[in-house]
Amino acid sequence: MNLSKPKINALLALALFTFVFLAAEFRFDINVGLLAGAERVVIAQGFILGASVIGFIGYAPLLGLAQRKSRPQAVVSAAVPIAILGLTQIQSPTSPLALEILGCLAFLGLGLLGGAAHHAFATTFQDDPKLATGAGAAYAAGILMQFAINLLNCGGIAELIVLGTATIAISALSVVPQKAAESSSPAINPFVEPSHALAKQACWSIALVMILACLFSTLDNVVTFSNAHGTIAVQTWPRLFLAASGLAAGLIFNLAERRYMGLVMFGVTVLSTISVLAVEAGADPNLGLIVFYLSSGFFVTFFTATFTQLAPRMHVPAFWAGMGRAANNVCAFTTSGVSLALVTSGNVALIMIGAVVLLVAACAAFVAAGLFRLPQTEQEREHQQLAEEALAAPSIEEQRQVFITDHALTPREVDVLMAVTQDERPLKQVAEELGISMRMVQRHLSSIYQKTDTQTRAGLTKAFPSA
Repeated sequence: MNLSKPKINALLALALFTFVFLAAEFRFDINVGLLAGAERVVIAQGFILGASVIGFIGYAPLLGLAQRKSRPQAVVSAAVPIAILGLTQIQSPTSPLALEILGCLAFLGLGLLGGAAHHAFATTFQDDPKLATGAGAAYAAGILMQFAINLLNCGGIAELIVLGTATIAISALSVVPQKAAESSSPAINPFVEPSHALAKQACWSIALVMILACLFSTLDNVVTFSNAHGTIAVQTWPRLFLAASGLAAGLIFNLAERRYMGLVMFGVTVLSTISVLAVEAGADPNLGLIVFYLSSGFFVTFFTATFTQLAPRMHVPAFWAGMGRAANNVCAFTTSGVSLALVTSGNVALIMIGAVVLLVAACAAFVAAGLFRLPQTEQEREHQQLAEEALAAPSIEEQRQVFITDHALTPREVDVLMAVTQDERPLKQVAEELGISMRMVQRHLSSIYQKTDTQTRAGLTKAFPSA
């Protein structure tokens, strides 16, 4: 991967965003569980995810407004104090209500910063063949940072300082080149895309991410619910599997120019469905947890790569770059209650039916988004381009007619030209076939040489178009 300074900055911004977002979410869940009880965790988590969606979607129009005032960095600069204010309450909550309200404020700011980080990543990695690897590496780095801070158990003021510093760094690193940033304008309807096919792909990709998020949310609620009771330590060893899966996903997705990214993700979806079914049927929860984290790493890398490679081709790149994360979060926000009810109901049959239905819906969305159609390799594109150029090129007859017209050859000169360039037959034989004298053939041939600026029969044959 050829890493220029803008690419390194974009990778660090995306990694730090992942770290701060997940670390803040984890601490929020823990404190809500302690103050309001485990049953409140998933509902409160839905609120902060909803706030982050507002931030992601609001980033593009706010960026356009800031650009009109010649202050493109104003959005991320304003998001920093908003996020830090909320993070302060998350780290040292005073009451359940204040924790939830200021938690939403924190994730609103983080949503704005996330939109900026994804926009910078999409812009700097535009047309980069290692885009998916970059997305996976940034995600893995963010997970490892969260793993380290949780392992050190440096909560309270120490963790707040770390998260606050990282938040400021995201703002500084999420710098989009002015030329690229100017393409983001709230005056343009983000759903009116350059082509119908591209708009269809974008909308179905959103639907796909939301369906997959619903599927993952069911098992995620099991993990969150258990962690609120302190029975599963999600901050320790399983996080390593999550980081490894994100990095592996980036490497695998990039194979053969991302030809198999859709197919691989579908395979992971099937594996995740089996994991949900197995855990609900009584399998070892630790085994289900490992499969869930492995699959989650692929999922996050998938939706990040899908929308960051799509964004530069849209009218409003800033709107679409973080749409994968936004679609994931909005689904978690809207379905958290239903998912929690299913998990706590104990109705294994209903959960299994729901998982299978989501798998079928995901398959349909994969097909509709065109993710089962294998893109062409570089060699295949070259062959297609050569074939198209051959079809577009004039035929030999058309080229000969142009040659004849350009050099103002007479009908008899054309007869002589065709005969002498066809093969190396003697001029005497040419004269007999044309029914003229040898001397007349030579006279016509001399005229042809003069008109075509050639001197020999071999030179004339080379200049005259042939099959």
